[in-house]
Amino acid sequence: MQNAHLPLTHDLVLIGGGHTHALVLRKWGMRPLPGARVTVINPGPTAPYSGMLPGFVAGHYDREELDIDLVRLARFAGARVILGAAEELDLKQRLVHVPGRPPIAFDLCSVDIGITSDMPGLPGFADHAVPAKPLGPFATRWRAFLEDEANGSAPVVVLGAGVAGCELAMAMAHALSVRGRVAEVTLIDRSDALTDIGTRARETLLTQMAALGIKVLERVEVAEITTEAVLLSDGKSIPSGFTTGAAGARAYDWIGQSGLDARDGFVTVGATLQSSDPSVFAVGDCAAMTHAPRPKAGVYAVRQAPILYDNLCAAMTGGQMRRYQPQKDYLKLISMGEKSALAERFGLTLSGPLMWRWKDRIDRKFIGKFRDLPVMDAGELPPVHTSGLKEALGDKPMCGGCGAKVGRGALRRALSALPGTDRTDVTTLPGDDAALLQTGGARQVMTTDHLRALVEDPVVMTRIAAVHALGDIWAMGAEPQAATATIILPRLAPALQERTLGEIMQTAAEVFRAAGAEIVGGHSSVGSEMTIGFTVTGLCTRDPITLAGGRPGDVLILTKPIGSGVLMAADMAGAARGEWIAAALDHMVRPQTTASRLLASARAMTDVTGFGLAGHLHGICEASGTGAVLHLDAIPALNGAEEMAAEGIRSTLYPENRALVPELPTGGKADLLFDPQTAGGLLAAVDPGEADAILAALREQGIPAARIGALTDQVGLLTLD
Repeated sequence: MQNAHLPLTHDLVLIGGGHTHALVLRKWGMRPLPGARVTVINPGPTAPYSGMLPGFVAGHYDREELDIDLVRLARFAGARVILGAAEELDLKQRLVHVPGRPPIAFDLCSVDIGITSDMPGLPGFADHAVPAKPLGPFATRWRAFLEDEANGSAPVVVLGAGVAGCELAMAMAHALSVRGRVAEVTLIDRSDALTDIGTRARETLLTQMAALGIKVLERVEVAEITTEAVLLSDGKSIPSGFTTGAAGARAYDWIGQSGLDARDGFVTVGATLQSSDPSVFAVGDCAAMTHAPRPKAGVYAVRQAPILYDNLCAAMTGGQMRRYQPQKDYLKLISMGEKSALAERFGLTLSGPLMWRWKDRIDRKFIGKFRDLPVMDAGELPPVHTSGLKEALGDKPMCGGCGAKVGRGALRRALSALPGTDRTDVTTLPGDDAALLQTGGARQVMTTDHLRALVEDPVVMTRIAAVHALGDIWAMGAEPQAATATIILPRLAPALQERTLGEIMQTAAEVFRAAGAEIVGGHSSVGSEMTIGFTVTGLCTRDPITLAGGRPGDVLILTKPIGSGVLMAADMAGAARGEWIAAALDHMVRPQTTASRLLASARAMTDVTGFGLAGHLHGICEASGTGAVLHLDAIPALNGAEEMAAEGIRSTLYPENRALVPELPTGGKADLLFDPQTAGGLLAAVDPGEADAILAALREQGIPAARIGALTDQVGLLTLD
C-alpha cells in the first residue's frame, strides 16, 4: 500500500460491496488518502453485477463473469475485507456489528448494501420462494434449479411485472427452452405490467413475452406460496417449482433501526450523499435522495462513485464537499431473453440483436474495470545502492504468515551453535518446536510462534496466529494451558491503536479459551507492519507425542488440505480468486483441538507449517529413523492451489523447502509438497490397525482428514506413488 510508513489516523468503513463502493475501492487503489484505514464489509467474497444478471439467468454468461471479486479489489485498494453481513449500526458508539466478531469502529462510514425483494408479509414466501434481490443467493438458487434434471418440467412463477420481473421471466423462459425443457413461466402482478416504461417499449416487451410463451397475469392478488404452487386470492392455483419475487424494493430492517432518518426504510441523503448523521453516507439502492428523488437504477449508483470518493476524502481532510445531481432520464437497456435487447430513452425505443450487442459491450466494459486492475508501480531502487541489494530484495513482495519464515537450514545452523541444557527439568526433544518441562511434578510443554500479517483484518489474523501457535501444543498431544501475546502494530493514531489492540486481544481470548487455555499477559510495540504472536504452554497427562516414535508401516494422516502459501502469494500478486482466499482463510482459522484428541494414540505427530508437508514429514522420518511414501492423489489441496502453482506462483520460502527434500519430483501437484503452510493441519503417523477407525472419527467431526501415505524402512528416503 502506498504511504504505508505514515501513521493511520481515520477509520473509513464501507458497509456493502455495491457498485458505488466497488468503484470507490478501485479509485482508492490508484489514489489512496494517506492516513485513512479502509474496511469493506460484505456477506461474501464477491458482489454480483446487476446489469449482467438477466444474461446469466438466460445462460449467456457464466457465474464467474457476473461477479466482482471484492477480496481481490480490497487487496488492490489496501483495504481490509470483512466477510459477514452487518446487522446493526450503532451511531452513538460509532460501531458496526457483524456476527461472530468484535464490532468494527468507524470515524466515517458509507452504506451501499442494495435492497431486498423478499416478501415477509406473504405467507409461505420465506420457505418456498427466493427473492430476486439480493442477487447472489438468487443466482445460486437459479443455477441449482436449472441444472437439476429432476426439474425437467417444473413451472416457474415470477412475482412482480415491472422491468426487473419481465427481464427475469424472459431470461428464465429462454434458459429453459434452450435446455429442451418445458418453458412454462408465469408473471404475476397486483397491478398492470410494465407501468415504469413508455407505451411503445411496453408493447414490444409484451409481444416478446408472448412469443416466449410467458403468461402474464395482471391485477391479481397472491394469497400464499406453497412448495408446488402459488395460490391466488380468488382460489386459483398456479403450479410452480421455482418461485421468485421481483415486486418492488424493500430496505433491510437494520437500516431503519439505526436511528438515521429514513423514507420507507431507505436512508435519506442530500446532495453530498450524507445522511442525517454527517459521518454516515449512503449510496445506491439503499439510499433515498431527498434533493432529487429518482427510481432505483444502477446508473445512479455508478455515477455517485466519484462524488462519494471525493466527499469521503473531503470529510477526512476538511475539504470542500461536491454535490451530486442525477440526470432526469437515463438509457434503459432491457434484455429480452435471447441475445436481443430493448433500448429506451426520451421516448425513443429500439430493439433487436444490435441493442443486445450494445448492452453486452457496456456491461463487459464495466465489469472489466474490476478484472484488469492497474498494476501499481512498486518503485525503483535508489540510483546508488550496495551490490547485491537487488538480488536480496527479489522480484516479488515478501510473503506473510509462514511464507515469511527463515528457512530450516539457516535456523538449524543457528540453533546448532547453542550449548546443551544443564537443567534436569528441561527435556530436549530434537526437531520438535515445543520444549518439555518438569514443573512441580507436572509435565508442561512450551512453544512460541509469531506471524507477519498476511491479511489486513486484525481479527482474522489473530485467529490464524493463535491457531498456528497452538499447533505445536496439539501436535504433542498436550492440553493448552496459558498464553501470552506479542503484538507489533504499525504506526496508528491513539484511537486506532486502542481499537486494534482491543480487537486482537478480544479475539485471542476467545480462541484460547475455546481451546481450554487463558491469555495471561503479553507485550506490544510499534513497528513497520502488523505482527501477531503467542507463547503457549500446555499440560501433558502422559508422554508427549514427538517426531521420534514413528515405525515402518505406520499410516500417515493429514487433517487439513495444503496450498495456503501459494494462494497467499497469488493473493498478493492479485492473481487469486476471492472465493479461494476466503476458503483458505476459513481452513487456517479452524482449531485442531478435536483432531489432536482423536489422534492421541499417534506414534509420531507434527503440525504442517513453514517447511511444507514434505519438510515436516522429513522431520518425522529423520527423528524416527524411517522413510516415507506419499500418495500424491490422496493429498487434499485447497481450491485454486494447483491452478496457481501451475502458473508458477510460489511462496518466498518455496526454494529452501524444496532443497530439504531434493529426491522428490517437482511439477504439478507435487510442487505443493514444498509450499509453506500457515496454521496447517496435523500430520500423524498411526498404527495401521487403528487408521481406519481414527479417520472415520475425524471425518465424523467434520475434519477433512485424509490417508496420504505410510512410513517405510528406507531410512531418510521420501518417495511418491
